[in-house]
Amino acid sequence: MKRRKFIKLLGGVAATWPLAARAQSPAIPVIGVLDSRSPDAVQNRLRGFHEGLKEAGYVEGENLNILYRWADDRIDRLSVLAADLVSRPVAAIITGGVPASLAAKAATTTIPTIFIVGIDPVQLGLAASLSRPGGNLTGINVFNSELVAKRLEVLRDLLPQTTRVGVLVNPADAGSTDPQLKDIDAAARAMGLQIQVHNADTRAEIDAAFEAMGRDRPDAVFVGTTVFLNGRRVQLAQLSTFYRLPAIYALRDFVEVGGLISYGSNIIDSYRLAGRYAGRILRGAKPAELPIVKADKFELVINAQTARMLGLTVSLSLLGRADEVID
Repeated sequence: MKRRKFIKLLGGVAATWPLAARAQSPAIPVIGVLDSRSPDAVQNRLRGFHEGLKEAGYVEGENLNILYRWADDRIDRLSVLAADLVSRPVAAIITGGVPASLAAKAATTTIPTIFIVGIDPVQLGLAASLSRPGGNLTGINVFNSELVAKRLEVLRDLLPQTTRVGVLVNPADAGSTDPQLKDIDAAARAMGLQIQVHNADTRAEIDAAFEAMGRDRPDAVFVGTTVFLNGRRVQLAQLSTFYRLPAIYALRDFVEVGGLISYGSNIIDSYRLAGRYAGRILRGAKPAELPIVKADKFELVINAQTARMLGLTVSLSLLGRADEVID
């Protein structure tokens, strides 16, 4: 009798082992991604981000879950989407661009947030300093908006006779656009260039801006750097070709889809770095102590086929300086 009772008791204890093991196994962490664009606009960036996560030991669907929140170019939705992520809650939030980063900052002072922005994050109020951010935010400064003067120099090297430049900006993203316009104005005056600013916050307004530039015929077009304009790269490249307006961009993405020339940081590498930072935070690092990374990989990319379509001859010296020539 005692033996039967002992076996029955042992069987009952054994039956509880799987439950106990499940209860003691660590929960899979969850992070959030907040972006003002649509997912198709940032596919290549997400690949870089996942590469960085993998380097840090995390793979989505295996030991990490990710909640994505896309505003589909409606900046006014970002505050609601940020609040939704905070309510989950998530272990960290990754933000792409200034509007999403500011929305996350307003939504939480405790959840670690990793931003990817093209403007000085200290100037934006996202951090106390680059070396010690001080709060719950840190991240990557891709530096693209601050390369205005260099981009205008590249444009002048490509088109030495340039005197009039059309500038396309996105005023709804004032955090990115206002500093760029100041830098563009200063650099243009130093180089003796005349600029004409065109505003566009929607797809239709981009069409209207290029129609206006098609009539005005500037020597070249300078496309500003914001998440919205970056997400409209196919439309912008096609319009530049249609109106036969040589244009320069910040990112190689534009050149890969038919744009003429770009100079700026390697954005995919910046997202990879953000993925690695996310991994460090998941392992216990504090964002206040993680220095903001400044992008240090810059690339000049030229689409030779587009140059020929526009009837342009790219100098051998400029071709020699290019990191890549697409033909």
